[in-house]
Amino acid sequence: MEMSLPRVMIVDDVEANRFILKNIIETMECQPILAENGIQALKIVQKLMPSLILLDVAMPEMDGYEFCKIMKGNPATRNIPIIFISAYDEPKDIVRGFELGSEDYITKPFIPEVVKARVGVHLKLHNATKDLLDMNRKLTASVTEQLRQIEQEKKNVLYAIANVARENSSYEEAHMERLGHNCSILAQAMQLSASYEHLISDSYVETIRVASPLCDTGNLVVPRDILQKNSALTPEEVEIMRTHTTAGAKMFRDINAGGDYNDFMSMCIDIAQSHHENWDGSGYPEGLKGDAIPISAQIVAIMSAYCALTEIRTYRDPFSKEQALEILEQDAGRKFNPEICAICKKISRQLQ
Repeated sequence: MEMSLPRVMIVDDVEANRFILKNIIETMECQPILAENGIQALKIVQKLMPSLILLDVAMPEMDGYEFCKIMKGNPATRNIPIIFISAYDEPKDIVRGFELGSEDYITKPFIPEVVKARVGVHLKLHNATKDLLDMNRKLTASVTEQLRQIEQEKKNVLYAIANVARENSSYEEAHMERLGHNCSILAQAMQLSASYEHLISDSYVETIRVASPLCDTGNLVVPRDILQKNSALTPEEVEIMRTHTTAGAKMFRDINAGGDYNDFMSMCIDIAQSHHENWDGSGYPEGLKGDAIPISAQIVAIMSAYCALTEIRTYRDPFSKEQALEILEQDAGRKFNPEICAICKKISRQLQ
């Protein structure tokens, strides 16, 4: 008999009953699987996963009700239809079987036509349910993939916009890569700190690696002559420059308008809005202070400053790593979170 045939398990401690049902099932072009009791049947189910179970109620060691309860309590087997077979025809016995999750009830002595009809119906229902679940899994996978593609396309658009903003600001192309790498390294180190281990997960580390280079996307609204000015900015120009924070955050909100909440877009908004806030409240645009500043923005503030200090600018040569760290340390408690500054110093060898 081909193994591709539907498997119907027959669980009955009476040998004569098992073979009567076996003969009926074989005429239906199904593969009968025989078990003498519930314990034996549980072991067989784990290996063969039948399409349907014909289950006797009264059996030694484990009766049909207990077996049914175990099957329906297991996510891997709960969808296998169970038809109770018993000489008991009391309504309370039948109702108890349905309450435990069985699909049907056949009384003895067996009438072959009744057995075939009941088994046939429930095999069709089982196959239909299986097909529906398979279709649902495929649909879920398809929708998940489409959502992933949409989010990736959003990221591609954002990076393209951020590159234009970077060029307007005369930053090196490697600046964004360095910033993303360094922010992820710092966040990863913060996972080992008692203050941050409950706030920073592995996915958070990856998200900040991708989101941090987008911090200055709002520079698109700032005139290029202000971004590239080599002399000190006037008070009016400073105010214009500062608008890049709220402009960037608004841009991310607009791009995500109508979309589902996700950690990436949320972090992009927090970073764009707050990466120029200072630990002592002297920053902008909202004058946030201390822990009111999102952690992602605190990380980007420090690493953005570090990257800027160690890169060439038109008006100065780059500082060495040691000089940059010393400058950051001087600003700890004023611009930057002193605890994060201390962690940054400890992992400085890993920074690019």
